[in-house]
Amino acid sequence: MTSMRISQLAERSGVPATTLRFYESAGLLSADRTPAGYRMYGEDAVDRLAFIGAAKHLGLALEEIGELVGVWEAGACRDVKADLRPRISARLAEAESRAAELAAFTASLRGALAHLDALPDRAGRCDPGCGFLAPGAGSAARGSSAPGPAAVSGGVAVSGGSRGGQPVDVVLSPGRRAAEREAERWRAAPVACSLGGDGLRERTDRWREAVAGATRTDVPEGLRLTLPVDQVARIAELAAAEQACCPFFDFRLHLDGPYLHLEVRAPADGGALLTDLFGSAG
Repeated sequence: MTSMRISQLAERSGVPATTLRFYESAGLLSADRTPAGYRMYGEDAVDRLAFIGAAKHLGLALEEIGELVGVWEAGACRDVKADLRPRISARLAEAESRAAELAAFTASLRGALAHLDALPDRAGRCDPGCGFLAPGAGSAARGSSAPGPAAVSGGVAVSGGSRGGQPVDVVLSPGRRAAEREAERWRAAPVACSLGGDGLRERTDRWREAVAGATRTDVPEGLRLTLPVDQVARIAELAAAEQACCPFFDFRLHLDGPYLHLEVRAPADGGALLTDLFGSAG
């Protein structure tokens, strides 16, 4: 049986060495050791990593992947199918719900933009009558009454706007209890990314282009990046895509007049990956 060191397996599989070590610590991947202590892997590790990567792309949690790998190792395809089907069905229902909520949020942004474009260009100062960033501004532009707070579940939260000089939050979660569950989800997620190779480089390049020139500030467990508010749609799209492959990141967006504040957090084990992607406040 061919043996590979961790660097060779990383190159063959497209999975970073840091993720391979994490998989080993989580019991998803095993390695032999040379007398000098080097990890050595067999050819079967490549197939195992391909299976793990496919499971991660389906949005399965680390614990579920561990259970599924055990079924896969037994070798009966029908058992893998029977185990996998209800898991995929659950993820599909969840994804469809989030897609509907994100579509509603996108429509709200388009309505707000239409409202903004319809306002006259006045030489005087803005006042509350302008309705900049006020919740319901987009609906008012369409001739309907202002709705309540938008609701988008997941690990991306957005707030912003002002009314009478006071900040107004746009809550992107179905409620306090649901928000608390979502807040814990990223802490419990595995510190590993299902992207690799060209996909990882492309995503990194997109983030670096999107946040170029942002002001960086340290926050507990992460950092805050301040950008022009017209970047909100682009940043929200990237954050949603990032959570699909790296669910250990927590994204929070705050609309503050002409500014967008993006806060990104990760568990302690994911601090290095956060810095690799977004840089540091310093």
